[in-house]
Amino acid sequence: MSIDVAVSAGMFRLLGDPTRLRILLACLDRPRPVGEIAEEVGVSPSLVSHHLRLLKGARLVRATREARHVFYVAADEHVRHMLHDVIEHAAEDDLPNTPDA
Repeated sequence: MSIDVAVSAGMFRLLGDPTRLRILLACLDRPRPVGEIAEEVGVSPSLVSHHLRLLKGARLVRATREARHVFYVAADEHVRHMLHDVIEHAAEDDLPNTPDA
């Protein structure tokens, strides 16, 4: 397996924006429409749509259309696991910053 560092770095850059990260977290458990995501995150639907377009382009979310509504959900289990691991790691107690000897 070859690693595309540029693509991976781009994904981390996208997730470095707190609003985009909150939007992705809102899409982890079930498909949700833009308006519902906007309400939960506390930003305008147009801003959510803009961020979702970027997240979709990075293959972090996928969209499905039902009648007039588009529903967004985390793209796959890899995305769910990655975010779960990052959140779990961030919640760990601070460890000393000294290297093991």
